[in-house]
Amino acid sequence: MIHRHLADLVLVVHAAFIVFAVLGGLLVLRWHRLAWLHLPAVAWGAIIELMGWICPLTPLESSLRVAAGGEGYRGGFLEHYLDALVYPTALTRADQIALGLALLVFNVAVYAWILSRERMKR
Repeated sequence: MIHRHLADLVLVVHAAFIVFAVLGGLLVLRWHRLAWLHLPAVAWGAIIELMGWICPLTPLESSLRVAAGGEGYRGGFLEHYLDALVYPTALTRADQIALGLALLVFNVAVYAWILSRERMKR
């Protein structure tokens, strides 16, 4: 039972990290100091996608699911709604590269906007 809960926790943390990497720049608009957390998150997310690597959270969650009995956990909220977002089945290498580039382009645009606002204030 504990392994299943830990696997769910890893999945939630993984999804939250992805959301933060993608949209965290918008939080930096309000709280500039978050940039010190957000920029490494963007770099990590982009590297994982562009290099075709697997985030260490994925095998961690997988091993916890196996330790919990593998296929015994079906139809729960977390797996049903979040797994498809975090682990899409039809994700191709080209999709990964496009996602990594989109992550970079979006966040460069957000940070450019932040920097231009700061320059205008001065």
